[in-house]
Order: sequence, then structure tokens, then C-alpha cells
Amino acid sequence: MSEQRVWVLLRGLVREQRHWGGFPKTLQSYYPEDKIVLYDFPGNGQRYKEKSETTIIDMVDDVRSHLIDESIDQPVHIIALSLGGMVAVEWINKYPDECAAATLISTSLRGLNPFYQRLLPSSYPAVFYSLLFSNDARDNETASLKLISNIVANDSIKSEVTINNWVTYAEQCPVSGANGLRQLLAATRFRVPKQKPYTPMLVLSASQDHLVSPECSKSLAEYWNLPLHTHDKSGHDIPLDDADWVCEKISQWLEI
Repeated sequence: MSEQRVWVLLRGLVREQRHWGGFPKTLQSYYPEDKIVLYDFPGNGQRYKEKSETTIIDMVDDVRSHLIDESIDQPVHIIALSLGGMVAVEWINKYPDECAAATLISTSLRGLNPFYQRLLPSSYPAVFYSLLFSNDARDNETASLKLISNIVANDSIKSEVTINNWVTYAEQCPVSGANGLRQLLAATRFRVPKQKPYTPMLVLSASQDHLVSPECSKSLAEYWNLPLHTHDKSGHDIPLDDADWVCEKISQWLEI
């Protein structure tokens, strides 16, 4: 019997572990014997009262401390979305022996793409308004869903359930504008490592991403000669829009 894998799931900007929705359950169905670790960056989720880090390496060290607290000492499989993908890249760059593999979803790295691809200009009003000005959780979450989803956002029943859940999360664990800006600062400052890490990596992107240009995933895959799969209907949050597609691509990749 093969050793039990440990999966670490890393979310993106101002999001928490509950925003994975049904994805962890879907992943568990593909790997029923494995352990799935959900985690909140400082400033998000259950840790919303903490001050967010302003560098990606500090986020990496925080995740590593969490795993030590959880008594996890084996190399982990990382699934990372957006900002989480930057954390995954730095983790495997600095501490490669701690990481068995990484799946990078809808992420971007400074040095490979210009800022206007890493955060599409069409998203600026919604992103900065929610971070700096709006106090209406329902308005924020409705705008967020339209920005990061295509499939769920266009399903009236699923979108209503999703927005209601997200509003609850925002009311229970409100992320401050200051913490949102600190996380955004960390993302904008992080540059692609000079050398390709030797940890196996899979890149997943969405051709209809309205937040981050899919050119960012394409550039990363070409730069490090990584396998790339692109969803033709999903938005930025591919695990939300099509959890099975993500799990199938990971499963096929790990079997190669």
C-alpha cells in the first residue's frame, strides 16, 4: 500500500479555507486515503484579526509553522490558487525537500508578465472598491463571484447559494482593507525565482479568466517547461467552477 499523501490547499487574495467550497470533498473522493490540510493566511478566515504578511516568504514560513503544529513532517502535495500559487512557488524554491508536487492554478509571477496581465485592468474597480470603500458584504461578494467565476456565476441557484455562503464568511470573519492591501503588496513584490525548482509542477488556467490573464499561466509553463491545461469555460476560480476537472487533471498528471 502506498504512503498516505498530505495535500495542502492554499487560497488567494483575502480568501479563506471555506472559500474552497466543495472542492476538498471532491479531492477526497479521488484520494480517499489521503489527508487534506486546509489553511488560512494571517488576516483571513479564522485569523482575520491578525496582521497579514507583506512578503511571500513570510507567508511560506507561516504555512510551514502550521504544518509543524499539525505534526506533519513528510513532503506535501500543494494545490494553490492565485496568490496561493506564488506562495507554493516560493515554498518549493526555498524548501524543495518539503514539497512532493505542486499544482498552480490561475497564478502569475512578476518578471514573466506585465502588471496589466497579472491583474487585468477591467478588474481594478471591483477589486479596489471592495478593499477600500465598500462595507456591503452582499455587494462585494456578488461582484467577486462575477469576477472569478463563469460557470457558477451563470447558474442562478448555485450563484445564490455561493453568495449567501460568502456573505456569511465575510460577516463572521471580515478581512480588513489594510490586510487586503498588505496581501496585494506581497503579491506585487514577488518575483519569479532565478532558477527552476526541481519539484514537479502542474499549471492550470482558464481561458475566460476575468481577473488574471491566462497568458500568465502560459508564460510560467513555457518558462519552466511545465505541463499546462486550460479550461475553456471556467473563470479564475477553477476549483469552484469545475472541481472534477481540476482533480482529473491532477490525477492524470500524477499517474504519468
